[in-house]
Amino acid sequence: MKNTLFIFILVIWALQSNAQSQLPLGDPFIMYHQGTYYAYGTQSPDGIVVYVSDDLKKWRIPAKAQNGLALHKSDVYAEQRFWAPEVYFVNNRFFMYFSADEHICVATSDSPLGPFKQTVKKPMIEDEKCIDNSLFIDDGKAYLSFVRFTDGNAIWIAGLEDDLTTLKRETITPCLHVSQLWENEMARVNEGSFIVKHKDIYYMSYSANHFESPKYGVGFATAKNIMGPWEKYEQNPILQKPDGLKGVGHSAMFRDKDGQLRIVFHSHHDDNKIHPRLMHVGRVYFENVDGKEVMKIGDEILTPTLEKK
Repeated sequence: MKNTLFIFILVIWALQSNAQSQLPLGDPFIMYHQGTYYAYGTQSPDGIVVYVSDDLKKWRIPAKAQNGLALHKSDVYAEQRFWAPEVYFVNNRFFMYFSADEHICVATSDSPLGPFKQTVKKPMIEDEKCIDNSLFIDDGKAYLSFVRFTDGNAIWIAGLEDDLTTLKRETITPCLHVSQLWENEMARVNEGSFIVKHKDIYYMSYSANHFESPKYGVGFATAKNIMGPWEKYEQNPILQKPDGLKGVGHSAMFRDKDGQLRIVFHSHHDDNKIHPRLMHVGRVYFENVDGKEVMKIGDEILTPTLEKK
């Protein structure tokens, strides 16, 4: 009887363990819209995946997303390398900014689940490879920060036309390049920018080092003007190897259902392998240090799970 009970407990435990796993998602981005969280990221060779959640903890593949994709390569520019998506709801339309074959692109949809499509299948900059484009709207004016390969990976910014898809080439301005000692591990990389505004100061988070490095991490810079100049925080990085996680970075920020500012980022799968990278969520807050507001990441890190059918 005892043996039967023990076997029954093992079976239940195995079923529960197989029912969910950590969420495999690189370059993650989370949007909260009308009571639901949507996560997008780098995963599929065929486009951009989407997951949904009610509580940030448990995620599922939405039935209405064809093959789990919010964007399919047949609907947009390029055939490969679909990376680093971000989705925003503006003027009753969803805009997805993403990289495709190392070109920055934007596609639109009537639904956060897609399908996201381009009317004209072309990148935002046709004659130059760029990645990691991120939208920021300030007082009705739109800006796009992104990576150009001008000094390793360096971050630049430009204004956008009112259509949110056309870059003002004449406004392209440099923001950040590798300049701190911690940023040059395996490669010269500043990438994955994301901008928030706090008390009239602009904060740009960014990732540094090669993504394959265990020391991949997140720092931030500040500016009084969105176009710069940007000044890096002297005590960077603010996120590196939290809870023993390796290779943490390519972050983005969002407000949860309670209005709390959050950060989402990926890590290496474990100590021995990089892929599939895993998604994590933390809390962002600002602390006054010597008269300056400093961006901080809370110690508690949430590692979401994926429900399996």
